[in-house]
Amino acid sequence: MNTVIAPALGLALAVDECTDPILELRGATKRFVRPLDAAARLANALGGSAKEEVVHAVDAVDLAIDPGEVVGLVGESGCGKSTLGRLAVGLLGLTSGQRWWRGRPLTALKPAAARAQQLKMQMIFQDPYASLNPRLRVMDIVGEAPLAHRLIGRKQQVEYVGLQLNRVGLDPTLMRRFPHQFSGGQRARIGIARALAVKPEFLVCDESMAALDVSIQAQVLNLFMDLRATLDLTYLFISHDLGVVEHISDRVMVMYLGRIVESGPTEALFTKPNHPYTMALLAEVGKVVPGKRAFIPIRGEVPSPLSPPGGCHFHPRCPYVMPVCHDVVPPLVAIAPGRRSACHLNAEATPR
Repeated sequence: MNTVIAPALGLALAVDECTDPILELRGATKRFVRPLDAAARLANALGGSAKEEVVHAVDAVDLAIDPGEVVGLVGESGCGKSTLGRLAVGLLGLTSGQRWWRGRPLTALKPAAARAQQLKMQMIFQDPYASLNPRLRVMDIVGEAPLAHRLIGRKQQVEYVGLQLNRVGLDPTLMRRFPHQFSGGQRARIGIARALAVKPEFLVCDESMAALDVSIQAQVLNLFMDLRATLDLTYLFISHDLGVVEHISDRVMVMYLGRIVESGPTEALFTKPNHPYTMALLAEVGKVVPGKRAFIPIRGEVPSPLSPPGGCHFHPRCPYVMPVCHDVVPPLVAIAPGRRSACHLNAEATPR
């Protein structure tokens, strides 16, 4: 581990050489299988050829996040970002692979210890309108988990919830209201307060600002940055907004159809992308520059995860495609200190 520079925050996070990642995924794979229904099984018994539908959501992803780090995860809709985030915090089980927490596999922990560790990993969801129970008051939404896990007693609930609301910039006197009585930005803050109420160390922010107005997004983004500094939090920040990711992240991972295709320090990746998919994504980011600028979208559509292409998943849309790309999966290899990319062009050393 090396010193990590956060350009947006002006912080230098000294990471000790012996420090284990706070969270690590090794070969994380997730498949969603839709079993055959009774009609399909009957048809097969009569000579049919119906097969189970398998969605290849996440494909052998390795992920390691250091304490205090903010890792941005970007990619087009449907590439598996949210699924990877849910795997990271344990909301979804792995089809194969392992989750490690501070150098120890979570499967090696006893049930009580595993539950205690699980509390340290929380998720902030994308839709602030759908992720809050409309039947519960804010006091119960934020205070339910700490009560259930005996972090506080019933007599402490009002004071504790008030502290969490104040921490995210909400008036504690509003805790007896229902979610529909708040604006979208306020609901987003309630979701953050709910996650913070169990004293987590690691947060997955899944498109947590996508449903908000731009002015509100700036406020919530500043809140995330303040909380990171005051509570020593670690983030996996999932977003399709590359401008936000560039502003808040120390390191960025680019995902395409269930695989990580490139990763590296934010400034280096945005300045000189290596993978053709990363190049195409960054080429579509709006920039204020003099003169006219041609807009060239990524050709084609994201293939279906029900039937992903062989070899490099990006090859049907890649302008640099070679015969090897159709059949051989490119490994994610080091191309520079702290940078990795999965592209056969690196092996071929073909100039671009």
